[in-house]
Amino acid sequence: MLNRRTFIVSGLAGLAGAPSLAQTAGWTALFDGKSLDGWTKIGDPNITLADGIVQADKGNGDLVWKDQYGDFELRAEIYVSEDANSGIFVRCPDKDKPNSKTGYEFNVYDKRPEPAYGTGAIVDVAKVDPMPKAGGKWNVMEITCKGDELSFKFNGQTTADRVKNSKSARGYIALQFGGGLVRFRKVEIRAL
Repeated sequence: MLNRRTFIVSGLAGLAGAPSLAQTAGWTALFDGKSLDGWTKIGDPNITLADGIVQADKGNGDLVWKDQYGDFELRAEIYVSEDANSGIFVRCPDKDKPNSKTGYEFNVYDKRPEPAYGTGAIVDVAKVDPMPKAGGKWNVMEITCKGDELSFKFNGQTTADRVKNSKSARGYIALQFGGGLVRFRKVEIRAL
């Protein structure tokens, strides 16, 4: 009979050879930490790539992914300075002009003049209250778009839950560098 310790060690050994969650659950890495292949820079952000992280600390603009998506789950890790303006645009129909007027902006902006649409909000679609703070640490963004329903989790806190909006059903994804220090890593997507 196996004792508990043997069972745990055997289980961990089995996991060591198992495929990663990204492989088993249909997740695709959009940013591999090694290159910006598949991404197009829009605007003039001072983008650098080092140690698996893409970052900008000057300028203003976006990195736009090459493919369009309709229904999906997206997760990303983001680090921002306290004065940063960032987030992720999704379902933007114009690859050259990602914005919240034609697509959706899942915001990370602790010092936004209108805090109801600050960090954790979907700009002009879903307000956030209370607003989580992102500055000075790594954060996890989880975005779900399915049909006309949009959901946003920020560090595990649901800030927008199945909000209905039909402005855009499909489009491009863009990482926003709107000011301050912004870093992204581990950007992954799963089509639904």
